[in-house]
Amino acid sequence: MRVKLYVIKGSHACRSAILMLDYKGIPFELVTLPSGMHSMGMALAGFAGTGDAARKVDGTKHRMIALGDHLGTVPALRYGEERVMTNHDIARLLEREQPEPPLFPADPERRERVEEAEAWGDEILQMTARRLALVAGGTGKLIDGGSEGRLGPLLFANPHVRRTAVKMFSRVFAASPRDEPALLAESRELLERVDSYIAEGVLGGDELNVADFTIAPSVALLAYHSELAAQIEDGPAGQMLDRVFAVSESRQASPQPTA
Repeated sequence: MRVKLYVIKGSHACRSAILMLDYKGIPFELVTLPSGMHSMGMALAGFAGTGDAARKVDGTKHRMIALGDHLGTVPALRYGEERVMTNHDIARLLEREQPEPPLFPADPERRERVEEAEAWGDEILQMTARRLALVAGGTGKLIDGGSEGRLGPLLFANPHVRRTAVKMFSRVFAASPRDEPALLAESRELLERVDSYIAEGVLGGDELNVADFTIAPSVALLAYHSELAAQIEDGPAGQMLDRVFAVSESRQASPQPTA
């Protein structure tokens, strides 16, 4: 079975797909596309775009995001002859093809709560974390300039190229320095919701689930911000990150079969 995952460097959304594949124990080839050019790469790889902008900024669809989604977005998974994009569809394909270990609870009520958290993490938390990181890249509030963290270097390994890319992506996602106070306040509220999910057991429960893998990378991206890092790392969210990201660490430490 040929399994290839298409990603861009340092993407929190892409890390969700990596974590799910590692959790399932599925060998895969990782294909890293250049940030900003990845939509065209997806089209060349045979993926059909969404035809509409699923992602929104402050509830509004943006022309440049719509164009990228029309061509194709990452993460994208080729599983045998099947091709799917977005973590939502990747998670369900993986669950269908390899049910164990499960990404979704068997209990219907618990599954409903997990899927609610998954959707919130995918639609709300992910975009806020992305926009705040872009703003912080321009205001100098990314720890180490975004070169190090749980997600690795953000966008590009070269810091000079990263700074240029931040300016470009900031325009696409409507993130300017004047938005930083509001995005910080919103991020703190979202982190409180993460903590409440942890207290409830929706996140960080006895068995990890799709919501853990959807939400943890966005929280990890927020932890790149100098004003949020301590709050995250010293609280329940930091413990959740340690546990979720250990999935890939333990996988990498074990001998892997060839895909």
